[in-house]
Amino acid sequence: VQLQASGGGLVQAGGSLRLSCAASGRTFSSLTVGWFRQAPGKEREFVAAVNWGGSSTYYVDSLKGRVTISRDNAKNTVYLQMNSLKPEDTAVYYCAAAVYRGLVQAMGSATRYDYWGQGTLVTVSS
Repeated sequence: VQLQASGGGLVQAGGSLRLSCAASGRTFSSLTVGWFRQAPGKEREFVAAVNWGGSSTYYVDSLKGRVTISRDNAKNTVYLQMNSLKPEDTAVYYCAAAVYRGLVQAMGSATRYDYWGQGTLVTVSS
């Protein structure tokens, strides 16, 4: 599976961005997909995940209400809508996919994922 993240850029605080994760290769609709982020000098952290069918989602508590993950299996794409962005949201955002098809709430660890994209940089200015 090849994953391509896009949609990052420079945005002012309070603004919005929608990140996309396009997949090719293995049947995308069978995969659980997650987003992670890594700020400079910090460890990679979980942001959100969506199950293979799009019916179940899971978010890190600190971002609930500001981010929404969704998927369009017909387009082999997962989206991360981010609103009310803050400077502390500045990071490289990565999408990842997993063969695992159980509870999406179990997918908060990077070690659960089998495939990773290259990341897209989000910079939020104050």
